This record gives sequence, structure tokens and C-alpha cells, in this order.
Amino acid sequence: MKVALDRPPSLDKASSELLLAIGQLVRKLRSQSNPNEMNLSQMSALARLEQFGPMTTADLSRAEAMKPQSMGTILASLEQDGFVHRQPHPTDGRQILFALTDKGKEERRQRGIAKRVWLAAAMAKFTPAERQTLNAAIPLMKRLGDG
Repeated sequence: MKVALDRPPSLDKASSELLLAIGQLVRKLRSQSNPNEMNLSQMSALARLEQFGPMTTADLSRAEAMKPQSMGTILASLEQDGFVHRQPHPTDGRQILFALTDKGKEERRQRGIAKRVWLAAAMAKFTPAERQTLNAAIPLMKRLGDG
């Protein structure tokens, strides 16, 4: 798919640099909070289950834009590690829901703490003026995510 770039060169350059910076930050945060070396799909499935509650394999695969067989493999590994468990569907006996276990909830909590600790330590190295600039950019970053 070809996208026409009819933006000014400075805006195009800034968007490219922002994409690179966000990618680097996300990779750094992931590496700092991933002692069990879960892959992105596993972490995403846990996050979705935490946010939305128990889900079927089909619901999770649709939400994550992947094949149900692939999600089944992810859920099987998470179940084997004790991060999720199966439970009966409340209205359809043919379906199984997957839900976070206490261990899965604790894993998510610990990862969140590790990310915040690393990010706070990294930001502490900035000058007060740099931290002020970063704080001023937060509402803009939120608007980018909402838009």
C-alpha cells in the first residue's frame, strides 16, 4: 500500500524521528521489564485479559489480529507457565474462557513497576529544564495516541 506524503519535509522528518524514538523507548522498556523473556504476543495477551477480563481464544485472536491457532499456542504456553487458566463460559457450554491467574496478575504488576522504576531513573538523569520539556510533551503524546 502506497501512502502519499503531501506533508512539508520538516513534518515528514519529525514524524520519522518520532517513530524511531518511540520504537527505541518501547524496546528499552520491554527489555527492562521482561525477566521471563515473554514475547510481545504473550505480553499483549496478558494485558488484554487484564484490561477486558476473561476471553475466548477466538475473541483474543480477533482483538490481536492473529489466527486462532496462533493465539491457541500463546495461551497454551501462558497456561503452562501458570499465568492464565481456563474457565467455563457462563452462557455457552461449548466455549472456554481464559482468565489471568493471581500469578499472571502479579507478573503484570511487577512488569509495570519495573517499567516505571527504569523510566523514573532515566528521567532523573535529565536536567530540570529537560524534565520540564518532557512533561510539557506528555499531553501532546496522549493526543497523538487518541487521534
